[in-house]
Amino acid sequence: MKVLNVTNSLDLRTGGGTAERTYQMSRALAIAGHACTVLTLDTGLDRERIESALPAKVYVLPCLWDRFYLPRGDWKAIRELVKDADIVHLIGHWSVLNAMVYAAVRLAGKPFVVCPAGALPIFGRSAWIKRAYNFIVGAALVRNASAWIAVTDAELPHFAAYGVPRSQVTVIPNGVNKHDFDDFDLNALHAMGVSDAPAILFMGRLNPIKGPDLLLRAFALVRQQLSGFQLVFAGPDGGMLAQLQVAVPDLGLTGRVHFLGHVDGRVKAAAYRYARLLVVPSRQEAMSIVALEAGICGTPVLLTDQCGFPAVKTIDPHLEVAVSAEALADGLISVLKDADLLSTISTKWQNYVERQYGWAALIPAYVNLYRRVIAAESSR
Repeated sequence: MKVLNVTNSLDLRTGGGTAERTYQMSRALAIAGHACTVLTLDTGLDRERIESALPAKVYVLPCLWDRFYLPRGDWKAIRELVKDADIVHLIGHWSVLNAMVYAAVRLAGKPFVVCPAGALPIFGRSAWIKRAYNFIVGAALVRNASAWIAVTDAELPHFAAYGVPRSQVTVIPNGVNKHDFDDFDLNALHAMGVSDAPAILFMGRLNPIKGPDLLLRAFALVRQQLSGFQLVFAGPDGGMLAQLQVAVPDLGLTGRVHFLGHVDGRVKAAAYRYARLLVVPSRQEAMSIVALEAGICGTPVLLTDQCGFPAVKTIDPHLEVAVSAEALADGLISVLKDADLLSTISTKWQNYVERQYGWAALIPAYVNLYRRVIAAESSR
């Protein structure tokens, strides 16, 4: 089977969890014996990332404007990629590239699947542009798909708002590859300023939707109860770094908060393995990939109830809290105050992630859906 995956970015710094989901899923499909090509933009993308996606192939278009992921469209190449595919998979939603591929798909009469990965609601800046996008192409793109994929059950109402019944949406969660975190470098982590004190970790872009400001305020609220802990922010600036840095001394946290910037590879693995707890304070998220990555490394997680990951409560009810600094502060105390409880959570969470979210267990769900869609299209 020939699959064409389409996404704005494969780079973690610019594309975040959606980029990583696409990268991991594409590579796993290709390893399973399917011809998988990713069409993406060159923003932040380097040769190492492209080559590490093998045996999946990556076709890169130049990006003219990073702010809106505006591609310099090669219409001929897009049409050839679509023509050669058995099925096209559009990932994300607010995307000029997706709109272009959608036009090519309609012209070629190819079946296509959409996976917005939590992006369907209008949230954050540029709301009027998003409304215009939906009016021109976005809403029709979603409605006219051959099939729909949600990352979590929490996304089902988003599809319903676009006229897609919940019963027609297939839920396939994010996945993780444990071997990506086998190699780690604690010395490099400490060289970046992380001390020997126990660490609370934030991993992700520093922007409002990810909620790093909520975590910083929560840490300030419990700075006395958790006096031996440090807070580590690992991830690229998404517009909030300066604001967070200014707030640190104002909150009485000088010397206890570290900003590492983007980390990857052995340093990223080290951050997960060194941390006592990963916190995902997102205001909105489809399903936290970093929670899975921490879990596969044996690191417990504390998430808000907007992370699309209610299953974490089956490990321990304290691991999911409301979206507020106060709730996060209470969660920090509840999870970190008891070392034995933390150790138990760590083992249970790691086993659960490995069993439920390994890519080998998830790829058959994609393949079965694709085959059903292709068969239905062929019978028309």
